[in-house]
Amino acid sequence: MSEPTGLVDEASESGDADGDERQPEPDAGSGVLRVFGRQLKRFRVRAGLERPEFGSLTGYSVSTIAAYEQGRRVAPPRFIDRADEVLDAGGVLQEMKEEVARAQYPAFFRDAARLEGEALELHVYAMYAVPGLLQTEEYARAVFSIRRPLLDEDRIEQGLSARLARQEIYARKPAPLMSFVLEESVLQRPLGGKEVLRGQLEQVLLIGHKRNVEIQVMPVSREDHGALGGPFTLIDTPEGRRIAYAEVQGDSRLYSGQSKVRELEARYGILRAQALTPSESLAYVEKLLGET
Repeated sequence: MSEPTGLVDEASESGDADGDERQPEPDAGSGVLRVFGRQLKRFRVRAGLERPEFGSLTGYSVSTIAAYEQGRRVAPPRFIDRADEVLDAGGVLQEMKEEVARAQYPAFFRDAARLEGEALELHVYAMYAVPGLLQTEEYARAVFSIRRPLLDEDRIEQGLSARLARQEIYARKPAPLMSFVLEESVLQRPLGGKEVLRGQLEQVLLIGHKRNVEIQVMPVSREDHGALGGPFTLIDTPEGRRIAYAEVQGDSRLYSGQSKVRELEARYGILRAQALTPSESLAYVEKLLGET
């Protein structure tokens, strides 16, 4: 998907759906990867290097180099920087680094990923699985591996790399404020097996102790529930706007209209009031960890 031309703004506060949400554009990511791959191969051939020799100079296997050149896998930034240097590409490959990075995400998530990476605040409600920003590598791999229809290995590796790259947000300075409300069932579902779940619970505890992060658990025993309509994320941008993102079955919406955003804000506020407090939630995760 191309760089977004801007979310639909508050021109339709009447609540008309067509003016209050933005649907994803057609996927251009695979085309970007093919173009990058052709350029990479052109510079390699010009330099008189076979794939094995080029792979040894960059630290990547022959099969991985082939996958990059054929546009089947997303080249990480460190490879692109090294390849540009080794092949004396004069910055041509590096200039494509941002577009290649965006191509690692599914088309429906590409705009949301960009906004997430720039956000001043993020507020996430999860009801099916541990959200990507909290996932361990093993848990994320399990999530991709059990997806139906089944994904091939390249797609799994690409998705895994992209998901873990999003977690660089924790190293940002200044750190964004982040909160998560997780359904209790999410923390009990052993995706990938009990050992994977144990590692995931440990990660939730680790991240939950960060000063800029609050994690809350929504107990299944609650008789009232403020958000049965599905998971969503609230994103505060550097421009002072709040945008909402919702996704279901691979279909997604980015909302910027005040009516929809305020509705989801209200739901999130109710959820936080109904959920366990952050300290109670971490104590609950510790209890689960002891039982796993």
